Amino acid sequence: MTKQIILNAFEMNSAMHNSHGLWKHPRSQRHRRYKDLDYWMDLAKLLERGKFDAVFLADVLGIYDVYKKSKDPSIRDGLQVPLNDPALVIPAMASVTEHLSFAMTVSTTYEAPFGNARRFSTLDHLTKGRVAWNVVTSYLPNAARNFGLENMIKHDERYDIADEYLDVSYKLWETSWEDDAFVEDAENNTLVDPDKVHEINHEGKYFSVEGPHLSEPSLQRTPVIYQAGTSERGREFASKHAECIFVGGPTPERIHYYADDIRKRAENHGRNPDNIKIFSFLSVIVGETTEEAEQKFEEYARHWSPDAAKAQYGASGYDISEYEEMDPDLPFEYTKSTEGGHYKAATLTKDAPKKLTVGEVLNRFESPDRNSIIVGNPKEVADAIQFQFEESGVDGFNLNHLVTPGDLEDFVDLVIPELQERGLYKKDYQEGTLREKLFPHGESVLPEDHPGSQYRYSLT
Repeated sequence: MTKQIILNAFEMNSAMHNSHGLWKHPRSQRHRRYKDLDYWMDLAKLLERGKFDAVFLADVLGIYDVYKKSKDPSIRDGLQVPLNDPALVIPAMASVTEHLSFAMTVSTTYEAPFGNARRFSTLDHLTKGRVAWNVVTSYLPNAARNFGLENMIKHDERYDIADEYLDVSYKLWETSWEDDAFVEDAENNTLVDPDKVHEINHEGKYFSVEGPHLSEPSLQRTPVIYQAGTSERGREFASKHAECIFVGGPTPERIHYYADDIRKRAENHGRNPDNIKIFSFLSVIVGETTEEAEQKFEEYARHWSPDAAKAQYGASGYDISEYEEMDPDLPFEYTKSTEGGHYKAATLTKDAPKKLTVGEVLNRFESPDRNSIIVGNPKEVADAIQFQFEESGVDGFNLNHLVTPGDLEDFVDLVIPELQERGLYKKDYQEGTLREKLFPHGESVLPEDHPGSQYRYSLT
């Protein structure tokens, strides 16, 4: 059978996501409606109609304030602000769908593992096993200050914290409750058998957690683990823990390199690489004709905000305004290291297809990147997606959308049928939890080769 594309809608519980300045576009609804449950339920029904596997909810814990050393550019253009808690829209979306799943971003740097474990168990119960956790270590200096730190924790130490955070989480989800602890034995006045509920007594470098877990086991116990990161430390962490991994790159070849590297690292951790799905990012502007799609792109470009794009690049830790007074013909180079997102910094240096000049880099922020957006009629878009899918070695995509919900509606109505006709995309959902849908020959719980499974019923 032809390998089929796994598709997530890339979202955020925010007025705007990655569509800089496009709140001004007349078709944009999200900046007015994102606070309404009806918006999220309508979106969920649309995505399930399009047979999307999941909605992927990004999140940050601060404001992008590296560019011009100010929060103003981000606030002015609604760059991921205002921003609400992503967890609270998931039950509403789950209530109007049967198969759509939900990947939610939570940082291991600022939130304690005990409360986070209960949150995900609760969501897994309420969605009947349709939840994933996108594990991040956070990259915004403002986030660190929001949680009482004067400076960001160093990049690699954030991953050390994340490693222990995952160990604590696995103990709570996999060890603390036995499958048959909830007995409901009226004759013996016992709802839960206390002999089958266990403290975890974790004592580590960063966390001390007694337990037991407050939630009984959900269908998946441990949610599906997502992670994104192309730094050396990020890939090592992902290859150990993640089941779904997002990689970025300017070309299918570069994405393939990262995908192969992660799968090889996973084998070194004793994992079956077939138990890992690799995703990259996808941006599409589709019209019924090529001319209509090109006209949409030109409209989007007219509403584009270069300042918002530059502000988001601040996730790298680099202030692009420092280059604006430089000779545009100079080679673009970083003069210092930062504790920001290495993947973002790499897009203009080691992951760029050629050495860029200062002028070329600055021009990239002035309008939507035509080279990274597929623009065309349904057949042209499907051709480009198929090429990227086959050449990059990925299993699926996180679909970005610039004008919401219009771009998603167009994708569902125009592109999905073309992909289905080619056998590249499912016509019906499989039954089961998210993990069973992603890995149809597996179970709803972690596979035996995953490091989290070693904690299963290990009660010593």
